[in-house]
This record gives sequence, C-alpha cells and structure tokens, in this order.
Amino acid sequence: VFLGENFVVTFQEREGDPFDPVRKRIVSSAPNRLRTRGADYLAYALIDAIVDSYFPPIEAAGDLVDSIEDQMLHSTHKHQMRQLHELRRDANVLKGVLWPMRDALATLIRNDVSYVRAETKVFLNDTLDHSLRLIELVETQRDMLTGLIEMHLSLSQARTNDVISYLTIVSVIFMPLTFLVGVWGMNFSPDASPWNMPELKAYYGYPTALVFMGLVAVGLIAFFKWKKWL
Repeated sequence: VFLGENFVVTFQEREGDPFDPVRKRIVSSAPNRLRTRGADYLAYALIDAIVDSYFPPIEAAGDLVDSIEDQMLHSTHKHQMRQLHELRRDANVLKGVLWPMRDALATLIRNDVSYVRAETKVFLNDTLDHSLRLIELVETQRDMLTGLIEMHLSLSQARTNDVISYLTIVSVIFMPLTFLVGVWGMNFSPDASPWNMPELKAYYGYPTALVFMGLVAVGLIAFFKWKKWL
C-alpha cells in the first residue's frame, strides 16, 4: 500500500485480496466515512482489512494445533510430525510478514506526516493493536508447536523403548528354550555310551521336555512381572 497526498496505490503478487469489504463500503448507497474522508482514511481502511484478514487463518491453525495435540495424547503418527513442521513454517512466515507491518504502522503513527490527519492516526493505532494481537497469537502458536514437536519426539522415543523392551524380554525368554532345544537336538545315541543323552530313551521324555520348557518360560515371565518389567 502506497499513500500520498491525494492518492492510495495498492498492488498484490497473486490473485485475490482482502479488500472486498472496503469495495462494498465504497459502492454502498449508505453514508460512510470512506466517501467523506481523504486518502489517509482509505489507506487505513485497506490496511485494517489486510490485518483483519489474518485472523481467520491463524485461528484455524490454532484449532488444528489443538486437534493434533488431542490425537497425540491417544497415539502418535508420522503425519502429525509433518503437520507440526508445516504449521511452524507457516507461523514463521506470518511472523516475517507481521513484524514489518507493525513497524510500518508504528512509524506512520509516531511521525508527523502532513497527509495523515490526527483523527486517522487514532484508527491506525487501533489497527496497530490488532497487529500486535496477531503477533502474540503467532508467537503463542510457535511456542505450542515447538512444545508439541518435542512432545511427539518424546512419545515416539518412549514407544520405541517399549517395543525394544518387549522384544528384549521375548528374546530372553526364548534364550534358555533355544539352548535346551539345541542340546537335546544333538541326538547322541545312548546306545553308543551311557553318557550319551540317556533321556532320549525315556518313555515320557518328549512331554517332560515340553513341560520343563514351559515351566522355564513361566518362571521367567513371573520373574519379569515381579521386577515390574512387564
């Protein structure tokens, strides 16, 4: 927005703008200040429309952040981290836009500009307050997003640790069973020597081995529960 003695010039980088409410006020048959005041008031109206246009997307982003937080309390997913990074990137972009706007408004209000009247500065000061509120909202969202990213990493790490713990416990349970199966699988014939695995000829050798292995597994599970590892 360029403001001069009796002119206001606006330009935009892409289609679509937030100036429709201002246009409707200009063409409206009802009395309004845009028709009776100068270019400085028109510039204020355009700037105020720009500032106000940021509130809906920022509030929508806040609702999305709250939704992601609720989802994370139930379960974490990779797409949540992607959404959080995208939202934080958008917040950084908004911060880069809003800070210069705040500085420009503060400079316009503070300095004596011949074509900006004192009563218009009152309205510009209200727009400055809106821009400061937007900056506060963006800063709050950035802090929340940073905290949620750290929370997501912590939850994911805790989940990974739980999986590793369960896999380790399962491996420990099967280690003695694997050892027993390996020993009994050597099949040294007891006919060749009385030292060669006489249990291979036991009448109830197979069910006895299964029961013994089951007792070993149950004993290890009971031990882990006693240690509160399960």
